[in-house]
Amino acid sequence: MQTLRRRIFLGYGATLLLIVVVLGGAMVFILELGGASDALLQEDYQSILAAVHMIDAIERQDSAMLLALMESKKQEPTEVKENEALFLQWLVRAKDSIDLPGEGELLESVEKKYTNYLTEAANLLRFNESDRDRALRVYREVVSPIFKSIRESLIKVKEMNHAAIDRASHRVHGLVRHGILAISLIGSASILLGTMFSLLLSRVISQPVAELKEAVSQIAQGDYEVQVPVRGSDELALLASQFNLMAEKLRQYHAMNINQLISEKQKSEAIIQSVDDGLIVADGNLLITDINPKAATIFGVKRDEVLGKHVLEVVREEKLLNLLRQSVALGGASRVTEGEDILTVMSEGKQLHLQPSIIPISTPDPAISGVLLLLHDVTRLHELDRLKSEFVLTASHELRTPLTGIGMAINMLLKKALPKLTDEEKELLTACYSEVRRLSALVKDLLDLSKIEAGKLQMAIEPLAAAFLCDQALASVKNQAEAKHIELSLKTAADLPEVLADPVKIVWVLVNLLANAVRHTPEGGHIGLKGEKVGSQIHFSVRDDGEGVPFDMQSRIFDKFVQVSPKDNSEGSGLGLAICREIVRAHRGTIWLDSHPGEGTTFTFTLPLAQV
Repeated sequence: MQTLRRRIFLGYGATLLLIVVVLGGAMVFILELGGASDALLQEDYQSILAAVHMIDAIERQDSAMLLALMESKKQEPTEVKENEALFLQWLVRAKDSIDLPGEGELLESVEKKYTNYLTEAANLLRFNESDRDRALRVYREVVSPIFKSIRESLIKVKEMNHAAIDRASHRVHGLVRHGILAISLIGSASILLGTMFSLLLSRVISQPVAELKEAVSQIAQGDYEVQVPVRGSDELALLASQFNLMAEKLRQYHAMNINQLISEKQKSEAIIQSVDDGLIVADGNLLITDINPKAATIFGVKRDEVLGKHVLEVVREEKLLNLLRQSVALGGASRVTEGEDILTVMSEGKQLHLQPSIIPISTPDPAISGVLLLLHDVTRLHELDRLKSEFVLTASHELRTPLTGIGMAINMLLKKALPKLTDEEKELLTACYSEVRRLSALVKDLLDLSKIEAGKLQMAIEPLAAAFLCDQALASVKNQAEAKHIELSLKTAADLPEVLADPVKIVWVLVNLLANAVRHTPEGGHIGLKGEKVGSQIHFSVRDDGEGVPFDMQSRIFDKFVQVSPKDNSEGSGLGLAICREIVRAHRGTIWLDSHPGEGTTFTFTLPLAQV
């Protein structure tokens, strides 16, 4: 199998081979050019230099002999001997540099002629001693022709070497031209072949890649039927076949997933439509994506008309809208304050009371997250609660007067007829009076609680100092605490801001909490009252070191008729903490409990600041 890697390697290998050939040719050319230049400079130049020096030497000799003839000297001039040695030295060098045809014969002839020239020159000097005219004639007829012949031969040697240098120069120029032409041709061929291979390789690689890119784009747009042509058996072909396999798997998965999504959507729609309570489904922007018939009936809208609209256009309740936004932002159920979890709407001329439940719909993709609003119809329960409150209010009001009369009658009997009664009658009458007082207190608590629940209890809310409320409450329970040797302490900051409260009602709450603490704290114990600013509220805390509240009762401690230790608190009605909770709620506050059995109890409630 010819892989893509092998193709690239072979193509670039051929290009590399061409480059090696070009480099090799260039090196051969440079070596040949160097050899030709060396021959030109070393051999021919040495021959020319030797010929020039020999011509110069023999001319000096000839000039020295002429001068000797003119001056009638009898001895041989020293210049002749000096130039003779110089001539012979350069003659030897010239013989060593012979590299041209005929050059050796010329030098042999020069050597013979020079020997003859030296012989005739010596004879000439001898003739000059006796007969100057004969010496001049010998010079003109014998010596001078030999000199001229030697000089012409040396000039011919010089010209031969000059011609050789010219030929070498032409040969070098020819080599340069041929080398440039060869390198140009090979380089052009390399460039052409490299360009053709690059174009071919780029097409081989880019065409399948472009086809894959187009196929990926089609798959991204939801077209899972796309297929890529498979050409050859290289890696790109394998990639194309694997891509086609992936596209087929995606097509199958998409088809299966679409069917599953349709099935799940149909199930979800069937569940939503069949729920008896009102149900609204919204996306992350609180735009309605679905609504069931019950919710459409409650708000008097049509399902198709409200899809895609904002929840606020259907449920016109700002508090509920804020809770929905909070649930979407936090990804969890919003906390609804107890007592404010009922939504009242008018539907078909009737008043409906709905209890909303907010369920966030969280997904890994925030773009498809949302929220589900479930509206449970509690109108009947609300009506039953109203009837119960009215009955308790009426019954308490009706029982209050006769109980007061019975109590007054028994008290009068105890004061005026006591001496006439036996001990058993006195005991029975005292027990009756105690029970009447307990019933009266119970009726009073029920009456107060019913008024608060029905919203008929009048509140005189005004700005008050937190320290003032604490002092009033502590003064009311001081005697009870001293009777059990219990230490009372107050901890409030000097700059604690004022709160909005009804002084009578809030002092009653503090007194009730402190009285409970006194009843459940052993002798010699400690009870602390604390007021501190937390945010835009003041927190009032009553802490004791009594027996604490069992864990199983802590969630019910504020319910009606619940007592921690009924056997130790026979006079209590079990309504005190329930009334405390309703009074705190009426002040827009919250009350809670922190307790560990055996370690004491802390009751805390909040009141808003006056400036807020």
